[in-house]
Amino acid sequence: MMRTRIANLACLRGNTRGATLVEFGLIAAPLCLTIMAIADLGYQSYLRSVTRGVLEQASRSASVGTLTSAQIDTYISTQMATINAKNGTTSVVKKSYYNFSNVGKPEKITTDTTPLGSYNIGDCYEDANGNGSYDTALGSDSLGGADDIVYYEVTVSMPRVFPMAKMLGWNPTQSAKATTIVRNQPWANQPKPAIKCT
Repeated sequence: MMRTRIANLACLRGNTRGATLVEFGLIAAPLCLTIMAIADLGYQSYLRSVTRGVLEQASRSASVGTLTSAQIDTYISTQMATINAKNGTTSVVKKSYYNFSNVGKPEKITTDTTPLGSYNIGDCYEDANGNGSYDTALGSDSLGGADDIVYYEVTVSMPRVFPMAKMLGWNPTQSAKATTIVRNQPWANQPKPAIKCT
């Protein structure tokens, strides 16, 4: 009886049937997770390129004066409708500046009183956006006029394609952002910013 058991154990030791199934079971989960992660990153790249293409087309049309601000928003939302149909949202930011050196900077102080280098009572500044007050974040929320610089930003947010985001520690919502800066065509004279003093 003991010899029979030993013979059976020796027979099992040489048996390799089913080893492939065990090995596949060990690598199946990481393999599936890797494939889903690659597909998810590929879809995010696709989102970014579509958003970039839509933004470039809209900004080119706006720079020659053929689209208004509302028409740009409508054009972008129409082009992104297929993507937004999957619970996505699109946001558009448009800011116009007098020239490239003003992008992302405060309005220029022309007459500076003590303390120097910061805006205070008694200073004069270029009211580039025409709102009558000094702004640390220059730019008006419009397409501007002839020869103005316009900054466009389109952000698309939507749920991830695969539910593995939590396993990887990723946010369950993915977003793609595209930005561009273009100069409007000089179809008219660009007005100089007014100088305001307080």
